[in-house]
Amino acid sequence: MSDNAPQNKAPAPESAPEEVSESQLLKVRREKLDKLRELGVNPYGGKFETTHVPGVLRANFEEEKTVRVAGRIVALRDMGKSQFFDIADLDGKIQCFLNQKAVGEETFEVFKQLDIGDWIGIEGETFITRMGEPTVKAVSITVLSKSLRPLPDKWHGVTDPQIRYRQRYLDLISNERSREVFKLRSQMVAAMRAFLQERGFLEVETPMLQDVPGGAAAQPFQTHHNALGMDLYLRIAPELFLKRLLVGGFTKVFELNRNFRNEGISRRHNPEFTMLEAYWAYADFEQMADLVEEMICSLAETFCGGLLIEHKNEEGEVTRTINLSRPWKRTPYVDLVRGAGGDDFFYLTPEGRRERCAELGVEVSPEMEDYEVVQQVFEKLVEEKTFDPCFVTHVPKELVPLAKQNPDNEAVVDVYELIINGVEISPGYSELNDPLVQRERLEHQAGEETQKIDEDFLLALEYGMPPAGGIGVGIDRLIMMLTGAESIRDVVLFPQLRRKEE
Repeated sequence: MSDNAPQNKAPAPESAPEEVSESQLLKVRREKLDKLRELGVNPYGGKFETTHVPGVLRANFEEEKTVRVAGRIVALRDMGKSQFFDIADLDGKIQCFLNQKAVGEETFEVFKQLDIGDWIGIEGETFITRMGEPTVKAVSITVLSKSLRPLPDKWHGVTDPQIRYRQRYLDLISNERSREVFKLRSQMVAAMRAFLQERGFLEVETPMLQDVPGGAAAQPFQTHHNALGMDLYLRIAPELFLKRLLVGGFTKVFELNRNFRNEGISRRHNPEFTMLEAYWAYADFEQMADLVEEMICSLAETFCGGLLIEHKNEEGEVTRTINLSRPWKRTPYVDLVRGAGGDDFFYLTPEGRRERCAELGVEVSPEMEDYEVVQQVFEKLVEEKTFDPCFVTHVPKELVPLAKQNPDNEAVVDVYELIINGVEISPGYSELNDPLVQRERLEHQAGEETQKIDEDFLLALEYGMPPAGGIGVGIDRLIMMLTGAESIRDVVLFPQLRRKEE
């Protein structure tokens, strides 16, 4: 069959000449839309049964096979009475060839009304051109969707971040790197789910609308339920409901969930984000640290080719290499703060610690309590400068009211905070299961706003919750670390943005 087909030539430039305005391009496409209808063709077709998808067909190519394949036209090479064109979907592309004599003038005229960006179904036979390119020779075509707007320049893609985030579909069409990141995200989330299920964890669902938002210290989004006549909140964490399940007898549970926090937006924060939370009865924070370390290393080895994760700039130069080799460092919080603030830091008076912060260039405000001043030193001088994995253990009890107090030091709780790439990726606790101590902690946290205490959760604890270990994993930040993304907006398909001004 290849003897009947000419050699495919190098593609011509696909961006429109600069002097052609957008309105002119839109007008031409509208005219082609009308022409298709005149030819009796529905420009927005329906069902088209396929035998293959473009990328898989090319990857597993065999000659002289009859195939039905569909995709978006991403390249066109007009050779008069013969046409070479590429069709693609998320997983790749395949070259197609259409000859006027083979398909007839009517079908060829239909094809002449198509542009880059249109969706088309092809039935044909596979062959390899003289240039060695796997190709489908079309015997029939089906128009599936006419694109009325030109796609972004193939060679430069979408470079404006605002367009990439607001019109993610254009980013996915033109930027292979974005497609790869979001495919990896989906595969990694599926792998985390399988990892836990293989170890006996049961996936559950808990409410997103909550009467009392709990499980974290954060500002919630508030709404109102008309039928019940009551205010409700989008959850800031699922923790308190998952612990109710431990009370009910579940011993290993997890939830991959969406959380919502009405707070700032930055390259590491989105008001709607994805978390994994898991609870394991009879375990402690050390076992949860082992579990998280094993899971993240498994992801890196499966999807990143090993435990060295390279972060690159836009020019492809390596700017940072994160080493996930095991075992990961585990260091007490106090030791890390001393290393940053001075060996005498905890021997200073509260006023002395504030003076030390000024010397170190760490900003603190007058209303901060002393433990918050210490935490500010930790965040600015330890967390933000820690890139290889570090489990920060035994943090002050004021920071984690839902964790079990350390038996040897009443000032700290049995907790880890996993820092990688300058941010907290995962907290893990030995969970507090004493209902009386839990009430004291929550009352202290709530202050005078006692309505923020979840009395139903405390009631559940009074029926007895087994000792347990718990973890949270920030999925968005984890994907950022594993893929080298510099902004959370690069790993969230539709990040929250300020409304575009007209």
